[in-house]
Amino acid sequence: TPIFDPTFSASSYGYRPGRSAQQAVSAMKAHVTAGDRWVVDLDLEAFFDRVNHDLLMARVARRVRDKRALRLIRRYLEVGMFQDGLVAPRRQGTPQGGPLSPLLANILLDDVDKELERRGHRFCRYADDMQVYVRSQRAGERTMASLSDFLENSLRLTVNRDKSAVDRPWNRGYLGYTLTRHKRPKLTLAKASLQRLMQRVRVILKRGRGRNIRRVIEELTPVLRGWANYFSLVDVERPLEALDGWTRRRLRCVIWRQWKHPWTRRRKLLALGLDDQRAWKSAGNGRGAWWNAGASHMNQALPRKWFDRLGLISVLDTVKRA
Repeated sequence: TPIFDPTFSASSYGYRPGRSAQQAVSAMKAHVTAGDRWVVDLDLEAFFDRVNHDLLMARVARRVRDKRALRLIRRYLEVGMFQDGLVAPRRQGTPQGGPLSPLLANILLDDVDKELERRGHRFCRYADDMQVYVRSQRAGERTMASLSDFLENSLRLTVNRDKSAVDRPWNRGYLGYTLTRHKRPKLTLAKASLQRLMQRVRVILKRGRGRNIRRVIEELTPVLRGWANYFSLVDVERPLEALDGWTRRRLRCVIWRQWKHPWTRRRKLLALGLDDQRAWKSAGNGRGAWWNAGASHMNQALPRKWFDRLGLISVLDTVKRA
């Protein structure tokens, strides 16, 4: 890293000391705000599986003269992998999960960065996630064609034509974020990011149907906190507020199912402050758990402050504090 990192592009953010995905997202927003309101979104197909060993080693050898180190890196690249219970030789690609692979990826893709800098383009690259920002669709299509040609012919990488596109930035996500259409765009959540978190919450709550709700919240809290800290740059609060409400409703749904019988539900609702008539009517309404979780009687019995006391964090509040 001390040999290669100082010469990497300022627009490269992935797996580098003192750099982060959030810095890449901030740079993306700055480029679009500056007037580059078209994006060339390039997707490299199975990048870590397609790296050409000879091309990569040639670039490492430009700076590393120690033949023992070069021999060791080559052996690392060619180490066998398990397929169907048998060890198969690795003829291309880098071992995923190894600490050296991200640095090797940056060494190879530094050629792309230097080519984009030579052309005067604004761009962001986080490992193999790459976007170039231009001022018109026509310029974007030219850039897409020439850059795809460079990647495929010079670096022998494969551009996924189906997933790559020239489009408006607000139609494309980048590292989990996307932008609004405003003249001075705001950062907001990409739909896929929200859906992935909601699926993780569903899995945790599905396991929690027979457990103490406090334990369920203890398992849920680090997931929500980590997610909120990553998305602390979000400017648009409405999706986060809706997410907090949805999470509490899912928890109420779990609790309603745990109560099971109408007489148990009545007793619990009474203990949580509802009057007898309303508790009886609500406990025996015959509706499903999801409907009841969003109904006024459950919102009154289990308000936000009840979940706050159990330690459930608010994603919106965590993002505001970050």
